[in-house]
Amino acid sequence: MKDTMKRLGDAELEIMLIIWEADGPVTSTFISEKLEGKRKWALSTLMTVLSRLADRGFLKCEKVDRNYYFALISEREYKVKESSSILEKLYGNSVNNLVTTLYSGKVISSSDLAELKKLIDEISSKGDE
Repeated sequence: MKDTMKRLGDAELEIMLIIWEADGPVTSTFISEKLEGKRKWALSTLMTVLSRLADRGFLKCEKVDRNYYFALISEREYKVKESSSILEKLYGNSVNNLVTTLYSGKVISSSDLAELKKLIDEISSKGDE
């Protein structure tokens, strides 16, 4: 994972989510169609953002009969890096502080906590194998 990976802006993240979901090379037309109803961008704006993502090392553009965009960083890799950064910056690397904040802010419920406990138990039991 690249330590120098920068955080994606909201618009950039929307585009990367489309590319990651496609799980293969996509064209600007494909991305534009997926953005319909979410963003009203001129094609030139989309192309500028795609170019910036390529310059920053998130995408690779290959021209065959048209430009195809490939993710250079996986969704999982980005989420791990971004989650780690948020956990460190906002919660002092304390998962306990994160969960407490989410629960007290009513972002997660008691049933979410029960699900989390079940997940922790499952992961813990796999570690014993």
